[in-house]
Amino acid sequence: MLYLAIDQHRKQLTVNIRNEEGDVIEKRQVSTEWERVRAFFARLRDEAEPKGGFVAILEICGFNDWLLEMLDEYGCRETVLIQPEKRSKKKTDRRDADALGELLWVNRSRLLQGKSVYQVRRVLPPTTQERQDRQLTASRKRLTQLRTRAINRVQHILMRHNFQQECPTKGIQTIKAKKWLSELKVDSMDRLEMNQLLAQWAMHDTQLDEVNVRIEERQNEDEVASIVASIPGMGAYSSLAVACRIGPIDRFPRAKSLANFWGLTPGCRNSGEVTDRLGSITKQGSAMVRYILGQLVMRLLRHDPYLKQWYQRIKKRRGSKIARVAVMRRVAEIIWHMVKYKQAYVTGGPEAWEKVYGAGS
Repeated sequence: MLYLAIDQHRKQLTVNIRNEEGDVIEKRQVSTEWERVRAFFARLRDEAEPKGGFVAILEICGFNDWLLEMLDEYGCRETVLIQPEKRSKKKTDRRDADALGELLWVNRSRLLQGKSVYQVRRVLPPTTQERQDRQLTASRKRLTQLRTRAINRVQHILMRHNFQQECPTKGIQTIKAKKWLSELKVDSMDRLEMNQLLAQWAMHDTQLDEVNVRIEERQNEDEVASIVASIPGMGAYSSLAVACRIGPIDRFPRAKSLANFWGLTPGCRNSGEVTDRLGSITKQGSAMVRYILGQLVMRLLRHDPYLKQWYQRIKKRRGSKIARVAVMRRVAEIIWHMVKYKQAYVTGGPEAWEKVYGAGS
């Protein structure tokens, strides 16, 4: 079997190929032009077929999709996708590809069996549906940020001239306020900027409406998203965004594993007799999930008295910020149980849950 390591960039792939003995038999750069990259993989497939095929390893980035599809197309037996954690002080593309190749060959047995490798954070490639759902929810978040930016800029213009007190309504996001903004008498440059901002605002509203309709359709078709939506405060967008970033729940042996996967567990620097050097959370997982859980906390605490009491006890000892993060981690663990056993959220803690599902569930 051949072992292919790829350091991917926009214009070229730096590849490193090893044989079964671990010797490097080829290292080069391959252009990402379709003709050249297809010729390389076709030759690699023909050379690897008599030897049992080939496996590949590469680091995750924002444009892996086409390469992962091409590896499947040309008969790659297994694609190992990892997330880098440390950046070398002596970094080149060839060294990165060589290090990936060494990692793949040394740990080939465990990686091909799907087992964990120390200090290697393996990423499971998403399915087509998960990838589309992630793109859809990320687009919704981006549109919301762009609309907020336009609204804030409009408010800045009003505050600069002290016009905000003349607004006919309390806020500027009403129909009456928008009409007032379009007719407000300001100088020519402010009028030009105001008209552009109002047009952007209207455009983002239209785009958000289209995205929200698509999100509701996808959320209704997703079983995991429907289960996650039973948490108080979880809507179609937030439940779909969380559900599509879980993957197969069986790959997480414990509830804490999912919290760790999302970067909600504390880091540590323990050494010798000192075993309590716990720091802030690792933040190594999905930033989108942490953002949604952070927004969810205060709404959930208003609906679940048991969780609120638990939050208040931590707040007295450690402060509100650490208590909110602790609730985020607890919710991640609850989501694991919900998805694992296909059970909806129950307010009131373990006793209320046993009344609904029974002690043996």
